[in-house]
Amino acid sequence: MIYHMLPRSVWADQRSDQPYVGDTLATEGFIHCTGDAGLLTQVANHFYRAMPDAFVVLAIDEDTVQAPVKWEEADGHLFPHIYGVLNLDAVRAVRPLLRNAAGEFLPFSPDENV
Repeated sequence: MIYHMLPRSVWADQRSDQPYVGDTLATEGFIHCTGDAGLLTQVANHFYRAMPDAFVVLAIDEDTVQAPVKWEEADGHLFPHIYGVLNLDAVRAVRPLLRNAAGEFLPFSPDENV
């Protein structure tokens, strides 16, 4: 599984008859993901802690993604990037990414959450 986080409101607006585009496909050429659930929490707290939005995590079956998935290095880690739209049949689960009272994202465990 690979994981992608996004605001819950964005996912709620996602049409079931359209692929997911995300906000970085147009600007960066790919949809950001991670293959490490622990790293997902670090990324969430680094980039999104100041955002008050509720977030969800998509658990994505990499083998079912129709667009190319390339694992690329960034900040000493390998991240899977989806170079195209995400076909929704590759999304195996959608789970909340929880926060504590201070707004920090809590550790995400695929065994517990997905």
